[in-house]
Amino acid sequence: MRIVLTALALLALALPAFTALARADEAVLRVGDQRGNARALMEAAGVLADLPYRLDWSEFPAAAPLLEALNAGAIDAGGVGDAPFTFAAAAGVPVKAFLAFRNRQDGLAILVAKDSPVKTVADLRGKSIATNRGSIGHQVVLAALEEAGLPAGAVTLRFLPPADAKIALASGSVEAWATWEPYTSTAELAGLARVVRDGNGITPGLSFAVASDAALTRKRALLADFGRRLVAARDWALKDPAPYAALWSKLIGLPEAVPLRWFARAQYRAVPIDEAVIADEQRNIDLYVRSGLIPQARAPKADAILDRSFAPAAVAVR
Repeated sequence: MRIVLTALALLALALPAFTALARADEAVLRVGDQRGNARALMEAAGVLADLPYRLDWSEFPAAAPLLEALNAGAIDAGGVGDAPFTFAAAAGVPVKAFLAFRNRQDGLAILVAKDSPVKTVADLRGKSIATNRGSIGHQVVLAALEEAGLPAGAVTLRFLPPADAKIALASGSVEAWATWEPYTSTAELAGLARVVRDGNGITPGLSFAVASDAALTRKRALLADFGRRLVAARDWALKDPAPYAALWSKLIGLPEAVPLRWFARAQYRAVPIDEAVIADEQRNIDLYVRSGLIPQARAPKADAILDRSFAPAAVAVR
């Protein structure tokens, strides 16, 4: 009996420490970033100076590994395009979008070499295109093929990360590369490629701040605060992208002309998760079902994976 009582007494003494550790964990927001995007933006805008919690950044080369980290519980939240978010949700990743952004799609494009005989999407029939599986590059290929009246099987897709896809295009082992920023602006400014079709008019130009179901439950206040700061930073950069471009250039190590071209034409802006956003996300889901990439039985409903409770009440949006 004495041993049991002693053990209970020790457990009682340990409980405050365990509670403190849990509270400490809840005072940390772990955010995934792609190529310095949100981090550089928020630092340049000066919106991170008075954080009442710790913000831990993790850098990822693309959305797919970011979402894998979120699924594994390594991060709480991150920024991703609509295409990888849709695939992750369909694969059962416990993730929802809590902020939405729209942008022009000049930088989401199917690129070919400068001297390529390919002039239109129809010219790509029977040719190979490099892109990331489930990425917005994959999305623009499917949308462009539909627009041209071609089936998804009219081209051969080679699923490669951006660095390998760039090499494949330069070496001629693929005829085209479907990619996004900053890769598009980098290739254009270097004179390495030209655009056959961009995403304007065929893709919705949506991106999201997403979080795991666990973070949406346990770290809701932190996510709301982070969201307000991110929206404020986006609004600041929309008015004048030059300071953001300068910091991004130093952080990533690419010429300042690259982010200036990207940010000036993208015109990123926060929007409410409203009926228009839900409808566009549902069209994304339907596109992947038609293409056979998401089985109908596993296709999510857009309104079930978009959390509207953060906007506009919890986060000021334009």
